Amino acid sequence: MPTIGPYTFTDEDARRTVACGEEVFELYAQGRDRSVIAALAPRVTGDTQADLAAVWQAWTAAGPALRAAGQLPATQHGAIAHLHASRGGLPKHPVERVEIGWGGVEGDVQATRKHHGRPWQALCLWSTEVIEAFRAGGHPVAPGLAGENITVTGLPWADVRPGVRLQVGTAMCEVSAYALPCSKTASCFVGGEFAVMHHERGPVSRVYATVLQPGSAAIGDPVVLEP
Repeated sequence: MPTIGPYTFTDEDARRTVACGEEVFELYAQGRDRSVIAALAPRVTGDTQADLAAVWQAWTAAGPALRAAGQLPATQHGAIAHLHASRGGLPKHPVERVEIGWGGVEGDVQATRKHHGRPWQALCLWSTEVIEAFRAGGHPVAPGLAGENITVTGLPWADVRPGVRLQVGTAMCEVSAYALPCSKTASCFVGGEFAVMHHERGPVSRVYATVLQPGSAAIGDPVVLEP
């Protein structure tokens, strides 16, 4: 299986990562000065192994470049409100403490890896405040029902975007992409309208993150944006 540093990809992971390469890279530029990272854009050749390395290099370079150019938000502090894991499928079940490895929450399993489970999707995070706003609108969603591992409170969710780093407990991660809405979460929303949590609807989306430093996390631990 292909590897890059501590990250392991299945062959399907590699193909799908390359296929997402340009789209995910553009998420780093949204609402920011794209010229800062334009020269870093991945160039693919059709050789999956080489293209995987090029895409990964582009993604991992984009955040630091934006940070150096003052394009990322100032440090802000929140906390872990809920933690969740499952042996596959939804909902994920509440837990008090987790160990976070290079592949995400240890013991957490995706029912299918078609759209999940790659190293840049190691963690899925969401906002308590976003969930509460949906509930105030009549949606029966609750922490863990939409599949996030970590539910955060106290951070302005509009700032939790691709490129920013988060310290979660003793682990460090970088937000890599938005988690696209999944039909399996339809029961969480009035009329099955799960698309209301799409990032194009505003700062309401779950996010994926790459683990930069493994560690542990427990409910109540700090979550620091751009530590």
